[in-house]
Amino acid sequence: MARIAGVNIPNQKRVPIGLTYIHGIGRTSAEKICAKLGIPDSRRVHELTDDEVLRIREAIDKDFQVEGDLRRTVALNIKRLMDLGCYRGLRHRKGLPVHGQRTHTNARTRKGPAKAIAGKKIASK
Repeated sequence: MARIAGVNIPNQKRVPIGLTYIHGIGRTSAEKICAKLGIPDSRRVHELTDDEVLRIREAIDKDFQVEGDLRRTVALNIKRLMDLGCYRGLRHRKGLPVHGQRTHTNARTRKGPAKAIAGKKIASK
């Protein structure tokens, strides 16, 4: 099992798919890394040599912000918005959708499970 950026990459996956297990690397970035290093997309992770794994590791360290550093940066950006008290920061603080989605009927993922309102009855027809 190859270990890159503190993440164990599954052996049976193709290399571009396996690289997406690293937080901060998606499909496009993984394919660019493979193309840059000359690794075919059809290769499996267990077929990589130690030299290729080392080259992938170095390319990721040089060109991408991944895992802990990326999580820390995102958390600091959100904290900065909340401290500023701007609209987006207030939405983060209240746990509501930030990018203008409707909340009247949807947004259950952000708002959590529905809470019953005391005294509210559905009007029967």
